[in-house]
Amino acid sequence: MIRVGQGFDIHAFSDDPARVLVLGGVVFEGEPGLVGHSDADVIAHACADALLGAAGLGDIGQHFPDTEERWRGADSIELLAEAARRVRDEGWEPGNVDCAVICERPRLAPRRDEMRQRLTGAVGAPVSVKGNRAEGLGALGRAEGVACLAVAVLSRAEVRPVAEEQP
Repeated sequence: MIRVGQGFDIHAFSDDPARVLVLGGVVFEGEPGLVGHSDADVIAHACADALLGAAGLGDIGQHFPDTEERWRGADSIELLAEAARRVRDEGWEPGNVDCAVICERPRLAPRRDEMRQRLTGAVGAPVSVKGNRAEGLGALGRAEGVACLAVAVLSRAEVRPVAEEQP
């Protein structure tokens, strides 16, 4: 049995100079951070939503609500790893996750391999990261924030009845 889930996340850039930008578990020095309860890593959040959705386990907000203080400033790579663990606990195995990140800044290509490694390590399956520009359209095109779309594929081994012994 195979299932597919989609995830989406979007965060605006913060005016707080102390806030760091984290994307795919990688810190982008010199860039404004994103507004959020955790570290606001839109890539990790979209991946978690895609995995949880494919397994029928709801969304990241149900598992790690922003109304709980214990998740304030949380490392989203750890949240992603925990989401993957919960998916596995339900008998599903991630096959891969594919991400499309929409932003005008920062440039992702120089750090893409680092992001893929961090995300793949958290999920325990291949994660791809593609950068896309909004071509000047809307809030993302005006470089007001970052968004990510993710798709996850899960599989489950079929349970087959044990064959009866032949006489």
